[in-house]
Amino acid sequence: MQRWKPNVTVATVVERDGCFLLVKEHTRQGIRYNQPAGHLEHGETLLDAARRETLEESGWQVEPYALIGIYQTEARHDDITYLRFAFACRAIEYYSDRPLDQGIISADWFTAQQIAELSAEHRSPAVTHCLNDYLQGQRHPLALIQHLL
Repeated sequence: MQRWKPNVTVATVVERDGCFLLVKEHTRQGIRYNQPAGHLEHGETLLDAARRETLEESGWQVEPYALIGIYQTEARHDDITYLRFAFACRAIEYYSDRPLDQGIISADWFTAQQIAELSAEHRSPAVTHCLNDYLQGQRHPLALIQHLL
């Protein structure tokens, strides 16, 4: 008997000069906006996954400084459950010559108002929830996450 397992993902909320980093990407549902996000890979820590995914999808090197929250969501068109670990991150350095992951159209900065106006085009409702929790000051210490690899 095969055991059911959720998909573990990471996402980053990166704020710079009052704007937030989003990626515009091709999905099965069309073009959507998302925080830089992706799947945890075997042998990787959640923090390393957050750094890697953000760099691969946006060209930005970031450093997580807080856990915003853990979000359980169901895919809109699949029977897949996701556990999303969302991190507040500082933007460290931009690598303009770095190619972005396949499927990523662009990575751009938006105000919270602009992101709200794009809500119908978000990849998941988690985009809004993560940003709203961040804007409301929700921050948890990274020490809550114990990597026992």
